[in-house]
Amino acid sequence: MDGMVVTDTTGNSLECFQGIGEAAALIAKRARTGYKILFIGNGASAAISSHMATDFWKNGGIRALAFNDGVLLTCMGNDYGYEQVFAKPIQMFADPGDMLMAISSSGQSPNILLGVRAARQKGCQVITLSGFKPDNPLRSLGDYNFYVPASTYGTVEILHHSICHCLLDMIDQRKLIKSS
Repeated sequence: MDGMVVTDTTGNSLECFQGIGEAAALIAKRARTGYKILFIGNGASAAISSHMATDFWKNGGIRALAFNDGVLLTCMGNDYGYEQVFAKPIQMFADPGDMLMAISSSGQSPNILLGVRAARQKGCQVITLSGFKPDNPLRSLGDYNFYVPASTYGTVEILHHSICHCLLDMIDQRKLIKSS
């Protein structure tokens, strides 16, 4: 994961594994107190979202949802515009204290950015995963921001998926959910 940049909410840079450790501890803390994790992403990032939401609840015992059901997306897109396909469900289903995992290769997708805004308005904490350009807007919106400095989808998507697995593995291996 050489070259990946992790920042916190104040923009301070963290060593990659330190960032993963701190983000995993934050997720575990939220989960221990009954909050859930919401995942959003487009295309392959939606597939990562779906996969990881399933793994976080099945393997990690953490309540998790991915907003990528076809009916949901087409309904929200038709009724509110595609930019709102994540914001509207977040407004309905997010509770203050929940966590949003926002995944976007470009970090520029309007629906992801509006989803983050909706999550913040609901009092959620946010972890972002982005790539491509270093000045992408998503990169600075999270409590923890994982940026992959690559310009190809395959590289960015594989590392985003790996980061999510590292977060869950760290939670599981360190028994962060069961500890107090």
